[in-house]
Amino acid sequence: MRRIWIKRTAGLLIAAAAVAGVVWFAWPQPIPVDLASIVRAPMEVTIEDEGRTRVRYIYTVSAPIAGKVLRTPRHVGDEVVADETVVAVMQATAPGFLDIRSREELRAALAAAESAVELAEHEMHRIERGLEFARDELQRAETLARRKVVSAQAMEKAQVDVETTEHALASAKAQLAVRRSEHASLAARLMEPRRKADSQDAAWGIQLRAPVSGRVLAIHQESEAVVQPGTPLIDIGDPRDLEVVVNLLSSEAARIEPGATARIDGWGGPPLRGRVRRIDPAGFTKISALGIEEQRVGSIIELVDSPEAWPRLGHDFRVIVNVTVWSSADALAVPVAALFRRGDGWAAYVVREGRARSTTVDIGRRTDRTAEVLAGLSPGEQVILHPSDSIADGVAVAARRER
Repeated sequence: MRRIWIKRTAGLLIAAAAVAGVVWFAWPQPIPVDLASIVRAPMEVTIEDEGRTRVRYIYTVSAPIAGKVLRTPRHVGDEVVADETVVAVMQATAPGFLDIRSREELRAALAAAESAVELAEHEMHRIERGLEFARDELQRAETLARRKVVSAQAMEKAQVDVETTEHALASAKAQLAVRRSEHASLAARLMEPRRKADSQDAAWGIQLRAPVSGRVLAIHQESEAVVQPGTPLIDIGDPRDLEVVVNLLSSEAARIEPGATARIDGWGGPPLRGRVRRIDPAGFTKISALGIEEQRVGSIIELVDSPEAWPRLGHDFRVIVNVTVWSSADALAVPVAALFRRGDGWAAYVVREGRARSTTVDIGRRTDRTAEVLAGLSPGEQVILHPSDSIADGVAVAARRER
């Protein structure tokens, strides 16, 4: 009898365990979810874009004349001193070749110039001989005038003849100088290109010195070449005087005020502090990498940190600029990943007593990761991140265990 009772009891226990197991497996399990807490923390809204650094004042040394610039003695990064360091040397160029017609025309003109010189020389010699005769006549007139043999009028005429002949001689000498200069000009135009060693002007040159102290930023003409006046040769600037240029979308530039703070990073060093100095009043059209036309506005940001904080940052470096348009030291923030649309507003699932509760949320400022909570959530509450379709109002949830 006792054995039968024991068997019945064991059977009942086994059946109860089986029923309990079936109930346990059939009972809905809490859905594992990722949770985040609603806290008060500093929050700021920034506009991020790519920019580049540049030296504020760049001085370009250009060729003052047409000539041959020698190979530059400087390299990019060399330090230069104002009015001392030679950054370029220029020399005169050799004359070019002449075609047959031009050569014959110049030879004929040169022959005419030689004849003109010879004519001017003969004219000068004739006047010199006339001047000697006029002076002799003046001496004879003076001798006769002392004896009172000739009249005063004859004496004055002799003096006038001497003076007139002297002026004529001076004019003839000047005319001869003009003819000789014309002859030399034509002879110079007939000069043939010669080797550098044979040129009398090989040692002639112009030394261009640095206009300011700083470093060489770029070399436009490194090798020896013939250049025209105004050709850029070398750029000089102070790499410790940097600013950041960023082209913002026009819709974002309209939200920024001059003087706004900025953070500059992405250049390979620690983040730097900056301040918006200027926003251009006019925009321009730029084609993006996807082929989309965008209206951009140029903005200039000055570095607040001292140059000692960015010793390796240089001219034309790529940087990432984050301009602050709004900030709060104590904002109630919710992760953007916890929000979803409900009609025209926003909502989130709040975990209360182990179950998900749908709550309407009124948000204000928003960043890529967090949003400012104006109403609907309280500090300390936990919300579900990335709620899936299986999450509904009243569903049991549990925090996902970290693997």
